[in-house]
Order: sequence, then structure tokens, then C-alpha cells
Amino acid sequence: MNSVSTGVAVSPGPATHPAPLREVMSLFATGVTVLSVGGENIHGMTANAFTSISLDPPSVLCSIAHSAVMYKAITSAGHFGVSIMGAGQEGLARFFADKKRPLGPSQFTGVDWVPGPATGAPLLNGSLAWLECEVSAAYEIGDHTVFIGDVVGSSRGDGADGLLFFGGAFHRADAPTR
Repeated sequence: MNSVSTGVAVSPGPATHPAPLREVMSLFATGVTVLSVGGENIHGMTANAFTSISLDPPSVLCSIAHSAVMYKAITSAGHFGVSIMGAGQEGLARFFADKKRPLGPSQFTGVDWVPGPATGAPLLNGSLAWLECEVSAAYEIGDHTVFIGDVVGSSRGDGADGLLFFGGAFHRADAPTR
């Protein structure tokens, strides 16, 4: 057993299996995004396995399960959009996380969005910020693929409060005061 200076004991065990690992990782607060692909394979998916990886050149990554519809959509399109969700968009985040929602163009019926100027990917109005990305690399890791996206466009919204996912639930993050 390894010990850290806080007195917490860390040992190999159940967290190395999928269900306990999911529980442990739920304690890592993340932002919430909706990834999207336009065109004939139009699709949106709530994702929190997303982060920036380089400012120069501007690059991000997202991790998508091979079983997800989004995996085939991004692989086919070669690009994706990212809407960084605000606290007032929890309903949309839940909708795009629902595996029972309609697929194809009908999943965007009643959703306020615009096609991204660079990729045509749906970008959700009211989001904190938006990115458009061209896939520059993809790495299969276990049951997921990590897609590296070169940022080809970005813009910022009105700076409302953020939406976080922590402990299996959505939470509001107050906007910073400047």
C-alpha cells in the first residue's frame, strides 16, 4: 500500500474496474460541452471528456466511446463543433445525454442553434463559448477513441454562469467577476 502525506492510503483494488472507476472519476468536477457534427450524419452529444491541450497551435481533445453514435459521426465527418454549456442550459445537456432522444436531424428540432461557419456543425445558441475543430489525429485507447481537434474557429458568449458535472449531478459555477 502506498501512503501520501495527507495520511490517505491508496491501494490497487476495485477502482481499477469500470464501475468503481466511474464512481471515483465522478469526484473530478468537469465542465459540460455538447459536441456536434453537421451534414448528413448530423448528431449532438453531451460530453465532459473534453479539454484544451495546446494554445499554439490551438488544439483540444475529446474522448468518445466506440459504442456512441458520435464516434461514427466524427470519424465520418472529420470535424466537430463544441458548445461550452452555461448553467441555464442544463436541460439541453440532459437532452443531448439522453440515449432515448430522437437521432438525426429531428434531435435538433426545437433547439436554438446555428451552423458553424467553418464546419457546419450545430453550435447551440446561449452557450458560454463555441469551438469548431478539424480532426488532426485519433487514438484508440480501450473502448474509446481520443480525437485531437485543431481549432479552426472559436467565439465567446455573454459570460453567464458555467455548468459543471460533479458527483453524478449538474452544478452551477458562478461566473468570475472581472
